[in-house]
Amino acid sequence: MNAKQMWDKFLDKEAGDSYDAWQYGSHANGLAILTLLKIKTATSSAYPIYVQYDEPLPQVGSYSIILDKQDHAVCIIQTTEVTIIPFDQVNDEHAYLEGEGDRTLDYWRKIHADFFTQEMENMGQQFHKDMLVVCEKFKVVYPKS
Repeated sequence: MNAKQMWDKFLDKEAGDSYDAWQYGSHANGLAILTLLKIKTATSSAYPIYVQYDEPLPQVGSYSIILDKQDHAVCIIQTTEVTIIPFDQVNDEHAYLEGEGDRTLDYWRKIHADFFTQEMENMGQQFHKDMLVVCEKFKVVYPKS
């Protein structure tokens, strides 16, 4: 099923035809499954990417269709909270909600420092510990369990 087909099946829409469809930046399949299973209920992204590419920030109440690596729709999430904070101020709770690895802040910092370093290098910038990070919390709204 593609993103539009899943959106058409989702009956509890509050936002008309407005949604984004995207894959996680790394380990798209595994993170999509963690989201579907409601283990992963948060994500984070590098704020400088939004600035560099003039992309809109996620908004509370907005919908996203999570795609796997092959662009198949896995589930629909709704954003419940968005905060922008320095990388080194991300806390234990957010790391746990991201649902990855052992769910600790140490694990989160290690994998995200590596990932953000690569992303920043791809943009000709450098990662630093006080770089702003967009922390997003969400809930799975389709399929409902």
